Amino acid sequence: MESFDPKKFVEAQVEALRKAIGNKKALVAVSGGVDSTTCAVLTRKAIGENLVCVILDDAFMREGEPEKVAEVLSKEPFNVPVKIVDVRERFLNAMKGLRDAEEKRKRFRETFYNVLSDTARKEGCTVLVQGTIRADVVETVGGVKTQHNVLEQIGINPMEKFGFNVVEPLLSLYKEQVRMVARYLGLPPEVSERQPFPGPGLSVRVVGEIRPDKLETLKKATAIVESLLAEHKPSQYFAAIIDNEEAQEPSIAHVRETVARLLNVPSRNVHVKIFMDKATGVEGGKRRYGKIVGLKAETPDGKVFQTLVSRLVSLQAKIINENPAITRVLYAVEDTAEKKPYVIGVRAVQTKDFLTAEVSEIPWKTLEKTAKEILAKCPNVSTVYYDVTPKPPATIEME
Repeated sequence: MESFDPKKFVEAQVEALRKAIGNKKALVAVSGGVDSTTCAVLTRKAIGENLVCVILDDAFMREGEPEKVAEVLSKEPFNVPVKIVDVRERFLNAMKGLRDAEEKRKRFRETFYNVLSDTARKEGCTVLVQGTIRADVVETVGGVKTQHNVLEQIGINPMEKFGFNVVEPLLSLYKEQVRMVARYLGLPPEVSERQPFPGPGLSVRVVGEIRPDKLETLKKATAIVESLLAEHKPSQYFAAIIDNEEAQEPSIAHVRETVARLLNVPSRNVHVKIFMDKATGVEGGKRRYGKIVGLKAETPDGKVFQTLVSRLVSLQAKIINENPAITRVLYAVEDTAEKKPYVIGVRAVQTKDFLTAEVSEIPWKTLEKTAKEILAKCPNVSTVYYDVTPKPPATIEME
């Protein structure tokens, strides 16, 4: 990766884009993430006014995000005019009632491309430029999870199905190389260093069924996590929301004993939940759906038992090793006395290539502050957990 030259890459891609697109009109959908934004600026450099740039407001972006992204791109030095297309109702209706992560991803992808197909037709575009990168294809083709922006590599003909050809200028790059290109193109740090944000947005951080109140709660929790964890500089950090519904599993007693033994806490002070909804994991490069476990260990005076994150990661490894049906282990940071409809999982990881990831050692002080603020601002959340599962066995995203 050290030998990668962003200047040479940009020159070669500008040439390749001109050749591939010619004088046709092209459409690019920007999410504000580094991949799609870099892709838009690079393509604008190559074909100028023939690029139509849109932001699909699909209901799964963060608070105020479509407007912020449009503002950055339309200003100097990029001057890329951006149209915000409000398709919130269309996406929410399409995803209604779905609980399964892979079904949700597939439905999102289908809706995403149908919306782009309608938009391309309206704008007279016959080419779609996408910010697909190497990891997206590796994960989709490998069967880990369906990325919303992978088509031809899995046998879908975009011209036949949607009426446009697809051009993917960043396809050979990993995330860090995309950042190098973004910096070279002069994108501001809030874009070039921006947290990776999944194409299907917050829909993959709403575990199980997507409901309006659940999505709103997640948006509030997301803003809190992003503002308070930033100083520790994890590679990726976010909140996920889970329905507070438990499955009655015989393995709970065994997990409780394992936690008590490894943390040296009496088993009566250990509480174990296995949630009804499942999360995506990865094993041997393949996707695996598994159970989500919520743990809470208490001190004799009823407070959360705090220990090193590295110790909790070792505990997680032991639990998953002994119970292979589990993909993800969460450890309670703070909770309320009464049961509420949802719980929040806070995720923070360190990674270079996003194909493997370690759990970030976030200080307890920050975790506590984050959890207290989430519980104060999200009255329908009863527990805030820290996700102590690396990748593998979990994926970085919940779904």
